[in-house]
Amino acid sequence: MTIRQKLEIIKKMLGLTQTKLAEKFGVSFVAFNSWWTGKSTPRPKIQAAIDELFLEVTGQKVISADQLSAKKSVLNQKSSEHKNMISEILNNPDIRDEFILKLTYHSNSIEGSTLTESDTAAILFDNAALPDKSLTEQLEAKNHQTALNYLFDHISKKQKINENLILKLHGILMNGVRSDAGQYRRHGVRITGVNLPTTNYIRVPNLISKVMTDAEKTSEDIISLSVNIHSRFEQIHPFSDGNGRVGRLLMNAMFLKKNFAPAIIRQEQKQLYYTYLYKAQTKDDPSQLEEFLCEAVADGFRILERKDIK
Repeated sequence: MTIRQKLEIIKKMLGLTQTKLAEKFGVSFVAFNSWWTGKSTPRPKIQAAIDELFLEVTGQKVISADQLSAKKSVLNQKSSEHKNMISEILNNPDIRDEFILKLTYHSNSIEGSTLTESDTAAILFDNAALPDKSLTEQLEAKNHQTALNYLFDHISKKQKINENLILKLHGILMNGVRSDAGQYRRHGVRITGVNLPTTNYIRVPNLISKVMTDAEKTSEDIISLSVNIHSRFEQIHPFSDGNGRVGRLLMNAMFLKKNFAPAIIRQEQKQLYYTYLYKAQTKDDPSQLEEFLCEAVADGFRILERKDIK
């Protein structure tokens, strides 16, 4: 594979411009463009960095247990610095609103929403109606805000993370969007773009019940448990639509219950997220998704500390 081909894949997977990719490798745009056009080749050190990043974005990177353990230890330390995560969010309106904005914008964008972050903020906090944007997308944004507020309240009251919760969240998210809001699908579905069989709809209630029982288990490694639950939930694909959004809300419910910040999975990371999720589901190797979620939770802690996220 040529340098150009590797760079094209890296660019697509990371959602970066050529200028931003050049910055990532610490070189000028002129130098980067010279590699892109084949007029020159990177120095050996840069070539090694390109190869390493290529393996990472294509799901081929090998991550050691020690690497993961170190990242998880940092998050555990962060968690210990906050007495009550959900209370801290609810008692600071600016932090709560920032979580609602980021989680709503990114989660809906991952599913194809064309709303910008500014559009989303106007809809959520100013109750603006944008005439040049889809009414469904605007309703989905408001619904996601309502679902998050419901979730925050649910966790603050120390209620269980169970099957009733995900049905309620789906009902809120799909209210006014789908007639089967809050109900499991009653037909077969396919996950677009991947060769991954989903569950026969007849078995959905039984399998989801088992997943939700496991989601309530006590674990010292909440990253590992959340990856396990998220991977299984998304493969079951219990709803006609909204599986990704409900799955990410479920994952963040688990984090909040464990006193971790919510994970900010950014829309520009969509391809990486899907690649690592598919690897966890098909290769019995959740390591890259676990590392990815460590970074996403770290972004959540940055919001909690009123720091800009990357």
